[in-house]
Amino acid sequence: MRGMTWDHPRGFDPLVTATREWVANGGDPIDWDRRSLQDFESFSVEELARRYDLIVIDHPHVGQVADTGCLAPLDELCDPDALRGIAAGSVGGSYESYNWSGHQWALPIDAAAQVQAWVPGRIGAPLRDWDAVIALGKEGRLTIPLRPPHSLMSLFSLCGLLGVTLPVEGEALFPEEARAAYDRFAELATVIDPAAYDQDPIAVLEAMAEPDARIAAAPLIYGYVSYAQQGFRPTRIAFADLPASDPRGSTLGGTGIAVSAFGAAPAEAARFAQWVASGAVQRTLYATAGGQPAHAGAWGDEAVNAPVAGFYAQTRATLDRSWIRPRHDGYMAFQQAASDRLNQALRSGEDATSALAALNALYRDSR
Repeated sequence: MRGMTWDHPRGFDPLVTATREWVANGGDPIDWDRRSLQDFESFSVEELARRYDLIVIDHPHVGQVADTGCLAPLDELCDPDALRGIAAGSVGGSYESYNWSGHQWALPIDAAAQVQAWVPGRIGAPLRDWDAVIALGKEGRLTIPLRPPHSLMSLFSLCGLLGVTLPVEGEALFPEEARAAYDRFAELATVIDPAAYDQDPIAVLEAMAEPDARIAAAPLIYGYVSYAQQGFRPTRIAFADLPASDPRGSTLGGTGIAVSAFGAAPAEAARFAQWVASGAVQRTLYATAGGQPAHAGAWGDEAVNAPVAGFYAQTRATLDRSWIRPRHDGYMAFQQAASDRLNQALRSGEDATSALAALNALYRDSR
């Protein structure tokens, strides 16, 4: 069999390690390829499904893949008891996010949401409120990734933090109340280096991990457990909940493992998927190989938390209160177009009314 994942140690190494164990216990071999983070967020899943048996995806693709029929519904291939165990151990909405039109299109193997990254020694503790965020930004010691789609993810998260409900089933995604979130975002954009518009989370974390870097915190960034490991990079990065007393509404990320509907052995591929997503594998093989598990059994395990400075325990509240993005067929094109349009608005100092109207028009067209 052949599998496709994304090009980062967190996305590749645990699957290779798990596959070795799978083969040693009689499973079919799997050759894993990888694609860039940018391709992962935008490349056609249908095209990948014609070349690979197993595909790592993110949940906003499920409306599209359900309509094209390129993935096999795992509720028809996997053991029901195994699925119940994976669902019961889901961190936040990770399992739910891959369910669409009555079927389960992927199983969560990696859980993530926008959290806070900070560097001990550059500041004494993670930021606790928005005033502290802006103050550190004015000192030139703070950034966030603004390369599409991450600017839009941050606007979503800021809406959540302010208690603004985004009606994903409607034609206007951003209600009037979202103006406050946009204004907060626009203020933040004025105090960070414009280089952020070309940076994704990996680029920001790589820059933060340099020994002589000035950046002390990134208050809205997808968590990457790799950077919390001692020795992964010159400077170890710590992670914490979003800077708020109630860290709700962060934009859910993470990945799930899906099975191609066009593969030669979908039943065998599904057996691997349910095995690698199980609590036992996620807590042991997957975590120790540098993965970022999606199962609560790993997130709550002291032995899993210890080597990564409590990464999971320190961000769990944010993950459990995270928000699932729209997933309809047409959303992925909206995500790219809206991120580009949002960045244009932030760069030019456009007001909230005009910017949100433009985003809502793009959303309406995507429906």
